[in-house]
Amino acid sequence: MNFKNIVFIVLRLFLGGMMLYGGIQKFQKPIPSPVEVVEKAEKFKAPEKESTLQKILYISGAKQTGYFWQVLGICELLFGLLVLLQGTSFVGAIFLLPITFHIFLFHVFLEADELGELLQTGGLFAINLLLIIKERDKWKHLLWIKPV
Repeated sequence: MNFKNIVFIVLRLFLGGMMLYGGIQKFQKPIPSPVEVVEKAEKFKAPEKESTLQKILYISGAKQTGYFWQVLGICELLFGLLVLLQGTSFVGAIFLLPITFHIFLFHVFLEADELGELLQTGGLFAINLLLIIKERDKWKHLLWIKPV
């Protein structure tokens, strides 16, 4: 086993572990009632707290749908597990790509001042891309079909 393979195993374990952790966290706290969300949002009405209000409303909105937050948690758990397993890591990485991209964009647009969060989520997205690019021989034929 060469150094490159070891690096990709570590990256897979890191990405899969982070997704499992994120998925578990989605089910740790009870979903707040709409009244609780409004009460919490009221505390951040001042113009200088607008970015905090946006984050609260965005995440609370996902939770208030009654399904989206749970579906996201289940997907993070399932796809993170697929990434961790050697035989299914490519499929898991493909399925995780829109999720890691979304998480990264959330932090770009709603937490741009949090450099640590940007680096962490950008790193997760980059790792996800690297895991997919590593397996390009498995999917590159889908991008260009040669005429017969």
